[in-house]
Amino acid sequence: MSGPEGTVLEKDPPPAEAPGGSGVHRRFWSARRVPAGLVALSALVVSGAFLYDVVAVRAHRAALGWRRELARQLAERPLDDIWVLTGAGVACALGLWLLVLALTPGLRALLPMRPVDPDVRAALHRDAAATVLRDRALEVAGVRSVRVRVKRARADVRVVSHFRELDDVRADLTATLDDAVAGLGLARPPSLSLRVRRPGRKGR
Repeated sequence: MSGPEGTVLEKDPPPAEAPGGSGVHRRFWSARRVPAGLVALSALVVSGAFLYDVVAVRAHRAALGWRRELARQLAERPLDDIWVLTGAGVACALGLWLLVLALTPGLRALLPMRPVDPDVRAALHRDAAATVLRDRALEVAGVRSVRVRVKRARADVRVVSHFRELDDVRADLTATLDDAVAGLGLARPPSLSLRVRRPGRKGR
């Protein structure tokens, strides 16, 4: 369910309370429909082909050529054969990839917000958070340009100031951005990494 621009709302049971009374703010999990669909389709095709061949053999027909050839190759090739090792490596890589997808939440671009309703979970997109911080930074006197990158645990802010003392600009930016980060309503507010510099040559 979508909320205001850059936010995501989801109906959810209330989070469990951690010791001390603060809720456990869980990340949003990706549905990963494409990998799941590919795995299901591959399993359907392979199992369907084997099932068709088994039924054909049970009906007193000859096994299909590809299955006879596969059985012969598996029986004759040694375990240290390059094709056997390559196939095993590919199978292990695919298995590890599926395990990683199954055990990690994904949706890294969504930052969980503090719950205001026990039945609703909300998240703010990183780009939306970066836009808010950039707009607030541009309101500070002396700021010429701002680049913001919001990560899970840190907000990197790079500012170019064309007048005023850099220490004064940095102090005003720190106060403004600390207030802006608190106003985002995130469950785990990112720490602020601020860098202020003068324009380079040719105004860069």
